[in-house]
Parts: sequence; structure tokens; C-alpha cells
Amino acid sequence: MQRNTLQRQIILSALQKLNNHPPVEEVYAEIQTEYPSISKTTVYRNLRLLAENGAIREVSLPGALERYDARIDHHYHFKCKNCGNIFDIDMEYLSGINDTVQKKYDFQVDEHDVVFRGICAKCGKSGANRLSGPNPHPVR
Repeated sequence: MQRNTLQRQIILSALQKLNNHPPVEEVYAEIQTEYPSISKTTVYRNLRLLAENGAIREVSLPGALERYDARIDHHYHFKCKNCGNIFDIDMEYLSGINDTVQKKYDFQVDEHDVVFRGICAKCGKSGANRLSGPNPHPVR
């Protein structure tokens, strides 16, 4: 069992405050405002440890930076193709999918991740549902 250091508590608090599935850089920037002596390496290492210990979740999306989520319950995510933001989707976790895959392929399935992709409500209302500009997929 890892000890719960002050640095780890600071990092967890920053992640909970941000509440937007931030990458390491954003967590680090949040911490630097109040604790400039904490290094980026320390933030990265402790986010990894917190994820390995189940205190937070790592959200991995193909082609994107790893992000971190203070919510540890099983839930799904939505990624906006326009603004790049990631949102929590509150719906029943479909654990039956695990059993189906396990039986069909003889795998041991512990959990699954689902990421819905499309245009978020804010981008849809602003009419920004067309990708444009030099970097249509910003990393946020």
C-alpha cells in the first residue's frame, strides 16, 4: 500500500477541482499557481500511482494525451469532435457486455470503456458542428 503523501493529496485535490478530465499539463498548471515547488515529474508520477491504486481513473483515447478522472465509478464518456472536451455520461454501466465477450472469446473481462464521439450541446448550439481551422482536433 502506498502512503498518502501531501503531494498526492494536493494533486488529487487539483484533479477534483478541475473536474474536466485534464491531461497532466493542465493538472500541473493548476498546482503551480499555489505550489510552484512541485515538479511536473512529481505530478505525472503521482497521477500514475493514484490511477494504479484506483483512487482516480486514467482516460485513454486513441490519438490523444492520457487524461485523468477523479470519478472512479464505472461510467462512460463523450468526446466532442469540435472542441475536444470530454464529458461524463451518466447511464447504466452495461456489465452484461463483459460476460458476452468473456463467454464468446474465453477472455477474462474485468471492465470495458466506451467513448461516444460527436458534437457537444454547446458546440451544436453555436453552429460549430463543422470542423475547421488548422487544428480541428485540439487536445484538451
